Amino acid sequence: MNELFKADTIYDYNEWAGVETRHPLVGFIDFSQVKPLRHARKYYGFYAVFLKDVKCGELRYGRQYYDYQDGTLIFVAPGQTFGTEDDGEVFQPTGYLLMFHPDLLRNTPLGKVMKDYTFFSYETNEALHLSTEERQIIMDCFHKIQYELNHAIDKYSKALIVDSIKMFLDYCTRFYDRQFVTRDNVNKDLLTRFEQLLDDYYTSGKAERIGLPTVQYCADALHLSYNYFSDLIRKETGVTASGHIRNKVLDIAKTQLVSTNKTISEIAYRLGFQYSQHFTRLFKNEVGCTPNEYRAQMVS
Repeated sequence: MNELFKADTIYDYNEWAGVETRHPLVGFIDFSQVKPLRHARKYYGFYAVFLKDVKCGELRYGRQYYDYQDGTLIFVAPGQTFGTEDDGEVFQPTGYLLMFHPDLLRNTPLGKVMKDYTFFSYETNEALHLSTEERQIIMDCFHKIQYELNHAIDKYSKALIVDSIKMFLDYCTRFYDRQFVTRDNVNKDLLTRFEQLLDDYYTSGKAERIGLPTVQYCADALHLSYNYFSDLIRKETGVTASGHIRNKVLDIAKTQLVSTNKTISEIAYRLGFQYSQHFTRLFKNEVGCTPNEYRAQMVS
């Protein structure tokens, strides 16, 4: 059976898992305390973060499959589908799950910066793998949230829970930075492939056929999500992915201006610009002079 289970609310998920709903907008589950369940692919109407401790099969996230490892955090955003296809078998779930609904964050400082936690848009093969020490810190954050959920809701509950969730997300941001650093060799290989991808894009004439290369095009070609690719490039080099593309365009433009007699319109077309005015505007903003002025300076 491949039916999609819709978990629009925390209550919906808790009902499926057979656990009590202590707060309508926040939930925490220790799966070791849950009865055996059948697998299900689920649609999530809220934020969900899984801490997976034991390898127990393939998870499907969107259209991708991910065979998760010990001590892995997986982030699911509202509107995503995630889970394992129902094969008719029952299993004992393990690990932990933190859930919080977007309504919890409305009119809060965290709600205003949720878009900055870009790992909610990463693919699952870009999940966060924790060290033993990092896992303990994550568990401490979970316990703070669980402590609040085990007490009656009062006027302090929302602020304390939201603050604890923000602390948890900030630690995740720090740990992702560490993961980018510790995968230095992999990252350098990615940068090399990124540069090669841009070189091939222009030597193959794709720019003339389909326009300027985009960050989304590069991320797709390198089999990464847009946000993970963008974050990795920025953290590794200090320059955004779009900045790298822009610099490549300008480098090629400068070479063309100095080494050929092509008109500005011809160069703009070969670079992927639909209108030469857009090329001229970008060049002047970034270089400080127009393409014609640059050519005159360099060949004089």
